[in-house]
Amino acid sequence: MSLLLDEICEQPRVLRDLRSRNGSILAAVAEEYRKRDLRGIYFAARGTSDHACVYAQYLFGITAGIPCALGTPSVVTKYGAEIDLRSHLVIGVSQSGKAEDVLSVLRMANAQGALTVAVTNYPDSPMAREAKYNLDCSAGEEVSIAATKTFTAQMFILAQLCAEMSQNKELKEQLENVWERAADLLKYAPAAMEAKVQRYRYLTNAFILGRGLEYPIALEGALKILETNRIKMKGAPESDFYHGPIAQVKDGDLAIVISGNGPTYDDDISMIEKLHGLGAEVFVITNDEELYKSEKFGILTPDTGLYTAPFMFAICVQLFAYGLTVVRGIDPNRSEVLNKITITK
Repeated sequence: MSLLLDEICEQPRVLRDLRSRNGSILAAVAEEYRKRDLRGIYFAARGTSDHACVYAQYLFGITAGIPCALGTPSVVTKYGAEIDLRSHLVIGVSQSGKAEDVLSVLRMANAQGALTVAVTNYPDSPMAREAKYNLDCSAGEEVSIAATKTFTAQMFILAQLCAEMSQNKELKEQLENVWERAADLLKYAPAAMEAKVQRYRYLTNAFILGRGLEYPIALEGALKILETNRIKMKGAPESDFYHGPIAQVKDGDLAIVISGNGPTYDDDISMIEKLHGLGAEVFVITNDEELYKSEKFGILTPDTGLYTAPFMFAICVQLFAYGLTVVRGIDPNRSEVLNKITITK
């Protein structure tokens, strides 16, 4: 079995073990946020870690009413600007904890007296040492080029922090059980997905779409597929896809649609109908049995609830990427272009 698939299959264990980790630190961050009467959250991250922050941005807004900004680290590192972050919780997210530009944001925030948190997989990393608080992903070493278990670990930690700050009972309950549902999914999904992607052996480009909480998984899915298979991919929110990108869809093109039960479901159905009308082949990743049965291509996930459905969808896009490497004869653990640790400045 490949390292990539090994690490995908480790996610239930990682999520299970994370439930009881970081508890006192999560509580301390939430308490300090309230005591200091802060006004929002500023995320600094790149790549996969940034996609985890997009998920958190939606979650904090929905359950806690907290406005969140996705940071632009180059404003600091390349343009030398000083961003006033004193009224914000500043969260730097990096698997390695070595991202220089994210580290620069944390340094600036600390100099201003802002509340700073690092989310890393290495508690002795530069980012972990710089931030006032470090939240440990505890995912173990991730060897494969494509990040998988560290992505869902980052999502989980940020969701835990959101649950602590919002005291949302439904979110807390869903996080408690998500690891078990991930284990259920992984009992059948690897073999099922590998069989389903056989038809895409010669795929050269595709689109992957989602809205709301599913949007960051569309972004992450596009990244996983293009970095492992060197396929041109576009990940986009359905709402923006209508504003120009849909013009690129041609007859026979593959469009992956991520659809969960919830407020954006009707938008998913409208997009699927539009894509069919354009002659696209639609592959659905969904927890809605009716939608799954109505579409020719797709995979059905356990329905874990609104807030944690993205974990199931994330595993599925990872498996889609892995399955493609199998049918295309690609080693997903090696790259002539990509490095496991990318340190942008």
